[in-house]
Amino acid sequence: MELSARNLSALNIPVPAYDRSQIGIGIVHFGVGGFHRAHQAMYLDRLLSDGLARDWGICGVGVLPGDRRMRDVLRAQDYLYTLILEHPDGTRQPRVIGSIVDFRYAPEDPEAVVELLATPATRIVSLTITEGGYQPPLSDVFGLVAEGLNRRRARGLPSPTIVSCDNIVENGNVARHAFTSHAERLEPALAQWMREYTTFPNSMVDRITPVTTPEAIARLDSEFGVRDGWPVVAEPFAMWVLEDDFADGRPPLDRAGVRLVDDVSPYEAMKLRLLNAGHQALCYFAYLAGYRLVHEAAGDPLIAELLDRYLEFEAMPTLARVPGLTDFKAGIIPRFANAYVRDTVARLCADSSDRIPKWLLPVVDDNLRRGGPVRLSAAIVASWARYAEGVDEEGRPIQVTDRLAGTLVPIARSQRDDPTAFLANRAVFGDLVDQPRFLEPYLWALDSLHRHGARATLRALVGAGG
Repeated sequence: MELSARNLSALNIPVPAYDRSQIGIGIVHFGVGGFHRAHQAMYLDRLLSDGLARDWGICGVGVLPGDRRMRDVLRAQDYLYTLILEHPDGTRQPRVIGSIVDFRYAPEDPEAVVELLATPATRIVSLTITEGGYQPPLSDVFGLVAEGLNRRRARGLPSPTIVSCDNIVENGNVARHAFTSHAERLEPALAQWMREYTTFPNSMVDRITPVTTPEAIARLDSEFGVRDGWPVVAEPFAMWVLEDDFADGRPPLDRAGVRLVDDVSPYEAMKLRLLNAGHQALCYFAYLAGYRLVHEAAGDPLIAELLDRYLEFEAMPTLARVPGLTDFKAGIIPRFANAYVRDTVARLCADSSDRIPKWLLPVVDDNLRRGGPVRLSAAIVASWARYAEGVDEEGRPIQVTDRLAGTLVPIARSQRDDPTAFLANRAVFGDLVDQPRFLEPYLWALDSLHRHGARATLRALVGAGG
């Protein structure tokens, strides 16, 4: 049965029990992809299901060409979609999410988006625009938000809160700098108003959300009788830690399981250094060893042992002891090993020049400073260097997906003659090439990968201890 508001009562899966026609728009979200729909929109749906947050419905906004299709699919389904949780035991748990109540495609009507941002009911502007979205050249998001806020300023309206839900370090601070710098170039008075009145709380977000496959769409239809043009698949685990710093009110997010804190940084470090850096610990060795699915790689005893030792001996000692840290660490490998999420190794390998410096290198820096171990971290960086050569151990090409691929791949291919070439890229690695405690295990691992391959290198690493 086609997913639509008209057909909800006939579906045999959980659906919104609240009257969506009575939900007001309070949140404008830029970047409605899989993660937003599996995470922030899910939390709002929980509140709405409990009879809360009736003024906090979400209007999605797309600015990129690919966003038009998302708008079209959601509009045809009355902005409903199915969230499918894939449990490790094979249980599949679908639920229709109703918290997105509208979607605007900005290139077709930018004025409507600006007015939506300028209306008093809009009190939160949230973002999942990826890390690159905050770098020049800035996307249309920044111009739209600046104009919307400028109208609010002229009309004497309060500023909304701008909430970045992107997986980047100090995402609120990054957003503050990007938005106020852009406003400064357009209208200095607006930038000053934003500095006084707009808040940008930092947040930590976590849920593994792979790309929706045709197979997932077909399974939803065959197993549950729901024809959804773009469902989203996710693991059961979800976490959102958010600084409680809002300019004009907020929904009772804590009632939906969001952890509201004064300072998100220790939670952010926990997630980035364990989960995200853990992905990098796994992915290059896994790809070189022939794995293409994350759960298969996580089930390999050598890879799992490398990952566990990195987490225990190199990452954990650098972290503050926040509530839930031990349980979070213990859940990493089981989450990766969930066979039903079917996350791809290639996805984890993508955009490494953005990921490694922000996720893994802070662990290295802390351990070098405190005299801690860096042997496994050095081997992980070496595995990236070997992967970046763009050829696997069978001589097959690797599609290196990275904004710096044009620079990194040629450098990586030169490292058989100059093994420090990759690490000497100071724009990525700083002065690590000058640090003997890091350079020595890095060169050993790179040489082992070239001479003996990924599996033999893993055996040597875990056999020798962390």
